[in-house]
This record gives sequence, C-alpha cells and structure tokens, in this order.
Amino acid sequence: MRFVWAVAAFVLATVLIGAGIAQRTIFLGPSSDQVSVKVDEPAPFVLLDGDVLRERPGAQTLLVRGDGEIFAAYGRTADMEAWLADSDYNHVSVAKNGKLDVELVSASTADADSGDGDATPAPTETPADGAEQATAARNPAGSDLWLDSFSEKDSLIADNMQLPDGMSMLIAYDGTKDAPTDISVSWPLDNSTPLTGPLVTSGVVVLFIGLILYVLGIRHQRRGRGPRRKGPGPLPVTEPIDLAELPAADRAAIEEKPDAAAERDEAPESEAGESTKPSKAEMRGARPSRRRWVIALPALAVTAVLATGCTADSWPQLGSSSPTPTPTPTVIAPDNQKPPAVTESQAKRIIEQISSTLEKADGAMDIELAKTRLDGAALAARTTDYALRTAIPESPVPAAIPTDDVEVVLPEATDRWPRTVLLLTKSTGDETAPPVILTMTQQDPWSNYKITDIAEMLADTKVPEVVAPWLGTSLVPADSAFLSIAPGKLAETFADVVDANEQSPSYGSYDDVALAYAKSIRDSRQAIVDNLAANNAATTSQTSFDIVPSDSAPVSMTTLDSGAIVAVTLIEAETVTPTSSEAVIRFENNPEAKALTGVTESAKGITTKYEFQLFFAVPAQGSTEQIHLLAARQNLLSVEVIK
Repeated sequence: MRFVWAVAAFVLATVLIGAGIAQRTIFLGPSSDQVSVKVDEPAPFVLLDGDVLRERPGAQTLLVRGDGEIFAAYGRTADMEAWLADSDYNHVSVAKNGKLDVELVSASTADADSGDGDATPAPTETPADGAEQATAARNPAGSDLWLDSFSEKDSLIADNMQLPDGMSMLIAYDGTKDAPTDISVSWPLDNSTPLTGPLVTSGVVVLFIGLILYVLGIRHQRRGRGPRRKGPGPLPVTEPIDLAELPAADRAAIEEKPDAAAERDEAPESEAGESTKPSKAEMRGARPSRRRWVIALPALAVTAVLATGCTADSWPQLGSSSPTPTPTPTVIAPDNQKPPAVTESQAKRIIEQISSTLEKADGAMDIELAKTRLDGAALAARTTDYALRTAIPESPVPAAIPTDDVEVVLPEATDRWPRTVLLLTKSTGDETAPPVILTMTQQDPWSNYKITDIAEMLADTKVPEVVAPWLGTSLVPADSAFLSIAPGKLAETFADVVDANEQSPSYGSYDDVALAYAKSIRDSRQAIVDNLAANNAATTSQTSFDIVPSDSAPVSMTTLDSGAIVAVTLIEAETVTPTSSEAVIRFENNPEAKALTGVTESAKGITTKYEFQLFFAVPAQGSTEQIHLLAARQNLLSVEVIK
C-alpha cells in the first residue's frame, strides 16, 4: 500500500510542478503592448501627441529606428507647436475611434491656426548659437525649450517615461531631412504568475512525501524478508515404528544413542543460523543504505533548482500596501494660471549650459560666442572686458557662474514670449565665492535664454520668499502702483540718493545696506578728486559725476508677500576736463583708459562710464518695510575722449 501512495504522490507532484513551470513558459503572456506609427508623407519633424503615449496605462517606451543621428525631445505641447509654427511636420494624435491619426501640417496651415501673433512670434533674424533659421535647416538639438532631450545613432529608445497631460514628443534628425518613420510606442503588461511559486513548492513537498513513502515501503519489505514460499501440504498419518521389524544393526544404534540424532539434527541448523546472521558492521555497510542516499540527493538538487527559479512575480504579493502620502503646504493657483516658463530641472540644465558657454567664450575672448548667452547690460560689460583683456593680457578673467547649487528658481508663468526667469546660484566648492543672482530672457521659441542682469549677493542679505518653481510668478509692469515704488522709478530714486545723500526725499525708503552702497559710490568719487589734487591737477582740471538709469527696462518679478524683486541698471559718467586751454588731461597711469581710447592724453577731457547692475527687494504698497538692496555689480563700461 505504501508503494501505491508513493506512486500517487509522484504523479501529483509531476502535475503540480508541470503546471507551475507551464505558467512561466508556454502559458506566459506578452510583457508589453506595442503600437506602431504609420507615416505616409514624410516631413522634417514628427510631433507625437501626449495622448498617444498615454493611450495605455503604465510607463511609456518610445522606440525610433532610422539611419543616422536620431533626436527626440519632450516638452509642453503648446511650446512645441510654437517652435514648429513655420515648419512642415506630421502630427500624430489619437482619433475618436481609438486609432492613431497622422496629419501632415504645413507651415502655412500652422501659421493660420495659431490665431494670435503675440503668442507665436516670428523667428528672429539672428538665431541663437548662430544656427540658420530657415525652416528646412533648423536643428532642434540644443534648444532651451525642451524639458529633456535624447540622441542616439540609428536606434533610439526612451523608456520609463510618464508624460503628464499637456506634454508631447518631437522626433527628427537635424531638421535638414525627413524625420524617421519607423516609430513605435509600447507599454508594459502584467504577465506575473502568482500561482507558479505555490504550485512548484507544493509539488516539491508532495514529491518529498512520495519519496518518504517509497523508502518506507522498501524498508517494510526487507524487514519481512520478502514473500514466504507455499507449504508442502498435509502429511500422511504416521504410525509407531515396530523396532522388531527393523534390521538388527539399526535397532541397536537407536537403542544405544537416543540423543545423538537429535544433536546431529540441531548442528546444521545452528551452523546455518550462525553463517546467515549478519553482523552490525555488515549491516552498516550494506548496499540498501547507499541506494536511499542516491535517491535523496537528486530530490534535493531538483528542489534547489526549482526554488531558485521562482522570481518575485511568481508569488502572490500579500500585505503590499500603497505608501502613505505626506501632507504638503497647499498653494492655491489663481484662475487661468499659465504654466511656468521653465521647470526647476530645466532651469538648472540651462544655467549649466550658459556657464559652460561663457567659460569657453571668456577663454577665447570670443564676443560672438558670448552673444549667444548674454544680452543687455551683461553683454555690454563683457564686450568692454574682452577689449581690456586684449590690450592688457594680465587682466583677470571674469568669474564663472557657479552651478553647484541652484537655490531660487523664479520663472515667469506665461505661454507667450519673451519669457523671463530669475535664478540664484551658489558654489559649494568655494566658500569665499558669493552667491550670484541673475535674470535670463528667451525672446522667442527659436532663441535660447540669455542673461540680461547679473550681480553678486551682498553680505547680510536674503532673498525674500518666493512661490514654488512649478507655479511660477508674473512680471510687474514698470508703472505698477502695487509696490511701495514703481519699478520704473526705482533706478531714478536710488540715483538721487547717491547724489543728494540725506537730502534726497527717497533716503528713508532704503535700508542700511542700500545706503552703505550709495555711500561707497560717493567715496569713490571723492577718491578721484583727491587723486587729482595729490597730482597738482586740481587747479588745472575739474571733475563732474552724473549717475542715471540705463536705457534698459527694469525686470520686476513678484514675490510671495506681494512685493517684488527688481533688477535695474544705472550708468555713472565720470568726466574730467581741463580748466585751461593750455592744460591737457593725461592718463598715462590709467592703463584701462589708454587701452580703450588708444591715446595717452586729451586736450578737451575724458569721460569714463561705469555700469551698476543692482537687485532690490521692493515691498508692497502700504508696507512699513524698506527697500532692500540684495546684490550689486560694478563694471567699467567705456572710456571716451571728448572731442
């Protein structure tokens, strides 16, 4: 009976293990669901709508095959459509019937559908990085508009993507030839087999039970010495032997030794018993024990292989629970809130690219390369610096923009151009380097961001609290009445504080840091006057100073307390003229003036201009707080001989 149960256990174990293995092999379903994009009329670009990627649940994988360097990027759908406004492209979307719809959009159609010229401006005449702006030659690589981009040769795979609503993908080569047409999107499918582990484990357990029953059956059989032979049947009835009838010799032997025969009959049985009874040593070394080990070892090996072959998706996931969300501060966005100009990660990538470009431009003193990332007051200062370093090689190289730590990202919330972003960056490797605050602007969808204002944070200053980067802020108009002073008048009032000191009506509106900086400007003026007097030139020359706002408009961005961070630029003109027709102004000891003018003296005088880039924190109207000076930078702008 034990053998019957053992065989039944072996059969059941085979069924269980086979069923478990079959789930991971012949019955295993596909691991992904894939959809191919069919493009009938090729164009330089393919715009893959975000709805196509979100057609199935789960992470999205984009696979593009082609011949050459394949480029793909994702970003806001509206931004990508604006970038493609004057280009031919294929727009892939999901139709109402659930199938993919590929529509060829021509440049004329895109312009007609835009509807609002302000939202999608025309391309600039001088594109960023010197690239051609012709429709057929616009390379999408390197644009600041993308949230992220990928580039691979011949085959591009972008996996584990989860694009939110309002995002799309752009696919192209370099804009000069038609985009790849072998495009597919796939989503992962749940092909886990949670019963595989229990089935295989149960089969292994039943297999062990069968082995145990089998061993017990063999043991029981051997203890019983096997099946017994059939008896000889009934013996005939015997009668007493009459000794008188036996021969005389036999009768004498029986009578003389009645016990000898008994002893002779017992001797063979005793000898047979002693010869057939095994010793303990013989029993330990017997072959049946080795056979049991030979049977058990393959079973253990099979169990180990089966146990290691069961992965996590081969078992039921019991007790798994979703993580408990952590409460965060609630920020209520205004109605009709526009998206921020950049994301936090996008802004960090952009400033890293700007810093790298400027380092190359500074090293080669390449003003054309610097123009791709600088504009306004920042570009004017760099132009003068390159001229000085060309004439005076020992002049210091401008400090690089730190990119180790980007603390404040304050993007403008808008879907139009130009767009402005405010950043505060720090260096973690050099504690002596002050943090840098800057504003950068993107003029149109085809241009990259350029720094317009930049300055170093002053000691004991702190940037006011701003909104979250994902929410964005708004620009404050120059004539806004919601601040304690309109941004358009800020530079003018501070210039008056520099000139009039305590006599200025705006003197009490500025904090101690701002007043101290204004005093440092006055002190530098006095140092120039004292220097002329020390060289006996005070009687033959006169000096005048004039500080005025620059022609560039202020950049003002709202903060969380309804105030604003305002960036302004002031130009101070320092003019030295002779008081006698016989006197001349010599600046042989002024290498900067000599380098920028090319002469060593002037009969009519000389004018030196300095540029001040300043960042102020301006409180809201009605606030009792003063205007705080956050950062400042002074640059030599020009030296001109009066003619």
